[in-house]
Amino acid sequence: METAGYTTLTRQSGLLRELQVVANNIANAATTGYRQEGLIFSEFVKRSEGGPSLSMAQGNVRMTSTVQGPLRPTGGTLDLAIEGEGFFLIETPSGERLTRAGAFTLSAQGDLVTPDGFRVLDAGGAPVFVPPDAKSIGLSPDGTLSDNGRPLAQIGLVRPIDSLDVIREDGVLFRTNGGFEPVEDGRVLQGFLEGANVDPIGQIARMIEVQRAYEMGQSFLDSENERVMTALDSLVR
Repeated sequence: METAGYTTLTRQSGLLRELQVVANNIANAATTGYRQEGLIFSEFVKRSEGGPSLSMAQGNVRMTSTVQGPLRPTGGTLDLAIEGEGFFLIETPSGERLTRAGAFTLSAQGDLVTPDGFRVLDAGGAPVFVPPDAKSIGLSPDGTLSDNGRPLAQIGLVRPIDSLDVIREDGVLFRTNGGFEPVEDGRVLQGFLEGANVDPIGQIARMIEVQRAYEMGQSFLDSENERVMTALDSLVR
């Protein structure tokens, strides 16, 4: 295969990855706490002495959008949303994880948990516990849970130390390799949930663009293949 073919193949591979990312964004446009993803492309150019240079494109780095999602009132006592930056800190079997999805409930043991049963952690990294005799649970903007004015716990709000070090594990759970730090200026709202920060119209438009670009690349590869096959057929005769 010639240089043009290799270059086009690397481009096609990146476009396919971006198509998958965009499709996932569209599919999660109604998912609570979902953060839109994008793909960053890079190019490697190798110089060749006395010949054409070789260009290889890659689309391997995923970027998570930090734009605030819409806040939807639910009236639920344990439906919590973050206004501003930061994440809730969650305890999972694989370690501590971050999320913006705040549709929480109470477990049979009184722990504040996610729909998957993962415990929500407080500012000190301990599970948030609500006593069984709690009657009227309130929440202050700094994340302090209380029962009739009696403080129970302060829900932890954290952010990655490196803003680019956010790795998605599933739709709404993230991990960071570089650690995280407390958020001082974030606000927690009770009775609200944060919707996905996906721009559906923009993502659909982008999907169309990527599909067209992929089809153009495939058309070029088909033409190159036909050209090579014609040349080989002429040589054999």
